[in-house]
Amino acid sequence: QVQLMESGGGLVQAGGSLRLSCVVSGGAFSRTAMGWFRQGPGKDREFVAAISWSGDRIYYADSVKGRFTISRDNAKNTVYLQMNSLRPEDTAVYCCAARGSLSAPSYKPDDYYTWGQGTQVTVSS
Repeated sequence: QVQLMESGGGLVQAGGSLRLSCVVSGGAFSRTAMGWFRQGPGKDREFVAAISWSGDRIYYADSVKGRFTISRDNAKNTVYLQMNSLRPEDTAVYCCAARGSLSAPSYKPDDYYTWGQGTQVTVSS
């Protein structure tokens, strides 16, 4: 079974940057699309970004477009989320997710079948 582990969260001032990593463990990195989602305090889970297996198709939420960059290094079994120009409203638990056997990205949480435990990102004003 594919297992995902996020890291890189922390406390940062508004305007700062963080890079999150999601490492696949428990087996070989499968040909799966990957996504990042987040859930802030008192808020519903929302889509952040997604990337296809080959990296040729990428989706971003409007709220992060131009500030966040999703990328992947399949040789290292890792997906990244570079977050720049962070805002207090970006404060949330960030989770990565895998689509399983599907290589196409999606912005729908129900299209993902394996989830990481999440990493906390806190942005102070």
